[in-house]
Amino acid sequence: MVAGKFYYNKLKKIGEKVVERAEKISLPFFDGVPLYDVALFFWRSIVDGAITTRASAIAFSFFIAFFPFVIFIFTLIPYIPIDNFQEELFLIIKQVVPESTFIPIEETIKGILLEQHGSWLSIGFFMALIFSTNGLASMMSAFDATIHSIHRRTWLSQRLTALNLLLILSVLLTVAIALMTGGQELIKYLDRIEIIRDKFLVHILTIGKWIVTISLFFFAYSFLYYMAPAKKTKWRFISAGGTLATILSLITLAGFTYYINNFSQYNALYGSIGTLLIILFLMYLMSLILLVGFELNASIYQAHTSQDD
Repeated sequence: MVAGKFYYNKLKKIGEKVVERAEKISLPFFDGVPLYDVALFFWRSIVDGAITTRASAIAFSFFIAFFPFVIFIFTLIPYIPIDNFQEELFLIIKQVVPESTFIPIEETIKGILLEQHGSWLSIGFFMALIFSTNGLASMMSAFDATIHSIHRRTWLSQRLTALNLLLILSVLLTVAIALMTGGQELIKYLDRIEIIRDKFLVHILTIGKWIVTISLFFFAYSFLYYMAPAKKTKWRFISAGGTLATILSLITLAGFTYYINNFSQYNALYGSIGTLLIILFLMYLMSLILLVGFELNASIYQAHTSQDD
């Protein structure tokens, strides 16, 4: 009994010191707001903000938009006049997508990437435009549903912003794909003329892919958090929420891929529909991360506003 009380008092003192320290320090991109104040608002937004319900709504909307958008983008790729671009992109997709998920869709992706389908372009464009803007509009509605005092957009303003974001994200994705495929071609050329060695080639490829992947996630989150929320005062473009979301996304994708490749039996249990379940579950996890990053930015904004008041 005495020992238990001793450890309780010791832990209480440690907790008080941690709180006292957190009240005095501010992390990068926190706008000078103490860590403790941000943590209080952030905890409240996670616990009371129905974050799982909002993430489910975003994931469903993104899932509906995913296939029209992918079909439209992939239909454009065979028309790109770059040697071996389609083949290199196919290899990149094969490396990124978990093996158990890729096998059922391999022939479909190969047919879309390597063969031209002119009749799909117009239909795919309008379907991608409608469903993708719907998905982004759903995301903005989920942002506006935060417990913090964030302003609301009109329907027209929301749709125009969704269209702008869709264009920006498409450009980011195109640039990332071009850098990855172009980088591989450059390294292969340097290898052919014996400028670089095999081990060096592998290291350069790995580092280059990570840099492109991290940059893609970071700038995508930065644009979403900067443009999507309805607010009168612009938030930071480079934000704490964008940094946190990028880190969590990379950890989640790495862990998810490892799990699917080594432990998952989705395809054995559900057949080809297992691939759809995997995609939907991954979208749910990424939607949760998207909201966590947003709520961190909203908490910083609210804590900063409370200080000013």
